Amino acid sequence: MRVIPLLGAIALALAGPASAQGKTPPLRVSADGRTLEAGGKPFFWLGDTGWLLLGKLDRDATEHYLKTRAAQGYNVVQVMVLHTAQMANPVAGPALVDGDLTQPRVTPGNDPAKPGEYDYWDHLDWVVDRAAAHGIYLALVPVWGNLQDFRLLTTETAPVIGRFVAERYKDKPNIIWLNGGDRYPEMALRTWDVLGTTIKAVDRNHLMTFHPAGRASSSWFFHNAAWLDFNMYQSGHMSYAQDTMLHARGEDNWVYSADDLSRSPPKPTIDGEPSYENMPHGLDMVQEPRWGAADARRYAWWSVLAGAMGHTYGENSVMQFFTAGGVANAYWPTLSWRDSIDADGARQMHHLKDLVLSRPFVDRVPDQSLIIGNGTRYDRVAATRGRSYAIAYSYTGKPFRVAMGKISGKHVRATWFDPRTGTSTPVGTFANSGEQLFTPPGRSAPGNDWALVLDDATTGTSQ
Repeated sequence: MRVIPLLGAIALALAGPASAQGKTPPLRVSADGRTLEAGGKPFFWLGDTGWLLLGKLDRDATEHYLKTRAAQGYNVVQVMVLHTAQMANPVAGPALVDGDLTQPRVTPGNDPAKPGEYDYWDHLDWVVDRAAAHGIYLALVPVWGNLQDFRLLTTETAPVIGRFVAERYKDKPNIIWLNGGDRYPEMALRTWDVLGTTIKAVDRNHLMTFHPAGRASSSWFFHNAAWLDFNMYQSGHMSYAQDTMLHARGEDNWVYSADDLSRSPPKPTIDGEPSYENMPHGLDMVQEPRWGAADARRYAWWSVLAGAMGHTYGENSVMQFFTAGGVANAYWPTLSWRDSIDADGARQMHHLKDLVLSRPFVDRVPDQSLIIGNGTRYDRVAATRGRSYAIAYSYTGKPFRVAMGKISGKHVRATWFDPRTGTSTPVGTFANSGEQLFTPPGRSAPGNDWALVLDDATTGTSQ
């Protein structure tokens, strides 16, 4: 297939089949600057890290992945557009001409429906449309940090590739931009700023953030950037014992939510990369224990109850689409992605989204004053409330005391919500004053996690 120059490439971007506009209405930041809205309705971001989707899967496998994640309640998938200069799809071929960011490999006269006759960008067009059909937004990383490391992404090349992707996808309804690529931005502040500014100048329709390296947040360097609509942090993959970094916070990812939300002007925030299920503690340390479903739940509940607008989940095999017997990209996966896509944690994430959206979303705020004599680390009880409800999450299931009177009503109705199953067990009705001791079901231990839900007894809401 003949390669055409970049200037003609933008004009030849395929419109593709009609996207499911009704399933992926435009995303906007809410008036209070704390959450997102989709078509004017509250939007809880439940994301998955499908980082190497474009580099590993053909169309049949892509359809299976998107269909499965949509059925599990996910509405965002985070994807690398250009992981390396040699980024290629197994059927559609390479994304760039000779690894040059100023020369996207766009080919004319092909059939975007026939294998071998569509290029990488035709394939991404198709993926975008299929995601929309499943009600999924694609959070696209235009250029991963590898290309900046080798000085392929610079202040000269960033405007070219930035303009290309922005022009091509600015009219798609289900795009979110993740500037950055798992890097500390201070290593190339100007380059990342140029990329973000370029994309935003062309595409004002879609939201944008910055995906930083581990134990960092976009707010540290770009909170006031005109192109940054919401913050994203990567709480990272290290345990308490392994975290010896300057800003060490161990597994306490809720600290990033609290820090981001304390800044002005207010902007929503989210943990875009917590510890992945089935990945060794510390990433490459194969001898270490692996994060499990309970850990994945804990990261989600801690960050959201601290005020995050949603949460992104990750699984080791799925994020790199590893197939047993094949060569892994990194981090010692043991299961094929088709098996891991149904990992326990993956199937349990939507219960948090369902619970939060079952109560008034806009007036919810984090409020640790609900918990009396709180613990630390795994024993810390996370708490949030609206005007007529409160939620308190215990990872270890230890008894804890609640300061009553923080929500409306003379009496409150209490239930235990199971993060593993999404089922609720009534506890009883209590006077909404003084202090009240609550004892979660089962034996106290890490992973015996429960959420206490308190509702104004005069409301009809129950879960």
